[in-house]
Amino acid sequence: MPVGIFRVCLVVITAIVNHPLLFPKENGTVPENAEEIIRKMKEREESLRLEQLRLEQEIADQEATQKALEKAAKIVEESKEEKVRWDMWTALSMVIFLLIELWRQDFQEGNWQDTGGEEDDMAVLGKAFKGVAFPDKAVLASFYEKRILGTTGDMARMREMVEGFADDLLEALRSVCNRDADMEVEDCMGVGSMYENWRVRKPFVCDLIVPFAPPEPYCFRSQTWCSGDSFPPDEQGYGTIKVCRADEDVTGCICDKTKLGEDMLCLLHSQANTTRPSSEMEDLLCFKNTQYLDADQVMKWFQIAVTKAWNRISHKYEFDLSFSLLDSPGALKIKFRSGKSIAFNLTPVVQYENSDVYFISHFPRSSLAADLPSSTHWFLTFAVYERRFIQLVSKTLPANACHVSCLQILSFLHGKQCSLTGPSGLTNYHLKTVMLHLLQARPSQDWAPEKLEARLQDMLKFLEKCLQEKKLYHFFIGNGKVPAELGFPIIFQRAEPLNLFRPFVLRRDVYRKTVDTFHEMLRNMSALINEYTVHIPLAHTNGIHKESL
Repeated sequence: MPVGIFRVCLVVITAIVNHPLLFPKENGTVPENAEEIIRKMKEREESLRLEQLRLEQEIADQEATQKALEKAAKIVEESKEEKVRWDMWTALSMVIFLLIELWRQDFQEGNWQDTGGEEDDMAVLGKAFKGVAFPDKAVLASFYEKRILGTTGDMARMREMVEGFADDLLEALRSVCNRDADMEVEDCMGVGSMYENWRVRKPFVCDLIVPFAPPEPYCFRSQTWCSGDSFPPDEQGYGTIKVCRADEDVTGCICDKTKLGEDMLCLLHSQANTTRPSSEMEDLLCFKNTQYLDADQVMKWFQIAVTKAWNRISHKYEFDLSFSLLDSPGALKIKFRSGKSIAFNLTPVVQYENSDVYFISHFPRSSLAADLPSSTHWFLTFAVYERRFIQLVSKTLPANACHVSCLQILSFLHGKQCSLTGPSGLTNYHLKTVMLHLLQARPSQDWAPEKLEARLQDMLKFLEKCLQEKKLYHFFIGNGKVPAELGFPIIFQRAEPLNLFRPFVLRRDVYRKTVDTFHEMLRNMSALINEYTVHIPLAHTNGIHKESL
């Protein structure tokens, strides 16, 4: 009972204490504060939700960017692998192509040297000969006797006269030069068609070369494209000439190749040897501020020296002497009072080491020849060895061999055709190169006089093949079969073959004109020969045909 009464009292007291009227002010603001708190909590919740959405968006963007980067990296990696595979295939294909090209060139070059034994190959060639009426033996023999053979005596007399005058002129030139400062001029040598007895076209022009050397204590040190240093393809066949002191070792010391400091001196060379005034080198005909011999300076010096020499001896002769070409240093013309004239070339050259190869200052130009890279680049001429080779081979050929006759007839036909249709890229030097290749390839008995017709056809077919392939190799450069008796420098035998028809690849217009002129010459060959041939009775011609069968 007391416990129940205590509980009832406790409930009553609790009800009274918690009655809202007991604390009217405090309890009256509770609803208002609760609503404010709820509102703020909702705003906070909304801001948190927006922040969460923003973060989720940023995370999604980052993941997308990361995936894109990973995808791009994968694509780059795949492309690199594919490029490596492609580069490997490209390199492999290039190697295979180069091997095939090298094999093809070697095969062609091998056939080139063995032309004499390939009669069938010669028959396959000569497509341009289809339908061409080739003159027979009787007509060719009559043409050669009437038109060409009679010029031999004229050439001999002209050579004798020109050589005698040139010797006198050079002797006078030495007398007017300063032996201590000017170049030293040696005796002249005859080269070219006039001295190989195959010149047929008038006017006859003698080609003489004059070696010269610098005064003491200087010397020439030459460098060719095949001496080991890299020369671009358009400079093959050329070289440079450096003027040095005789006691200067340009290959053993680096003082001339490396710029030394101001406080450093070369122990091998004194300052006087390593530093030369510019005027001194120009007096030695060098290009400005260099030690390299300048062809233009040589031309000016030689023309002035020849003029002084002629003024000294002109009273001895009853003719006038003048320069016929301004761009050629030694193109001279003798003019007699009767009006007749004789032209000859007296060209200064520099000897290559101790050989008969010469650097020539100016070379006869043609439409195929390219301009010199610079005036310090000199062309190499092998004319002395070419003349010597022809003389050497001629000793092994039958009497009255037809090799020179073939070259003379071909030169005449080409010259006549060019006079009708204009010049072409072919020159007489190309025709002589064809003859030199066939002389080496064919047996000696194939050049008997009665085989003139066959050998002339061989030269024309060989030339046609070269034009088709745009390849005619220099006879001496890269030819390992040059007879040892000639004493030809081994450095040129081991060099890469020099293609004389390389400009045809670069100049298609000249090539097209040259091929058209060649084909036109073939079509007009019979007419050109018959024009200078005595009429031969038909019965006599048929008899010759029967004898040859």
